[in-house]
Amino acid sequence: MKWFSLSAIVKEIKKIRWPKKDDLLTNSVQVILFTAFFALFFYGCSFVVSLALRLIGVIN
Repeated sequence: MKWFSLSAIVKEIKKIRWPKKDDLLTNSVQVILFTAFFALFFYGCSFVVSLALRLIGVIN
C-alpha cells in the first residue's frame, strides 16, 4: 500500500487544479441561471397542466 501514505496523499493534493476566482464566479452564475430556468419551466408546465385539467372539469 505504497500509494496510501502521507507523502503520496500530499503529492496527489498538489496535483489538484483549484478554480480561479473568475472561473468560480462564471460557473456559479451559470448554475444559478440554469436552476432558475428549470424551476420556471417546471412551474410553467405545472400551471399549464392544472389549467387544462380545470378547463375539462377534472379538478375544481
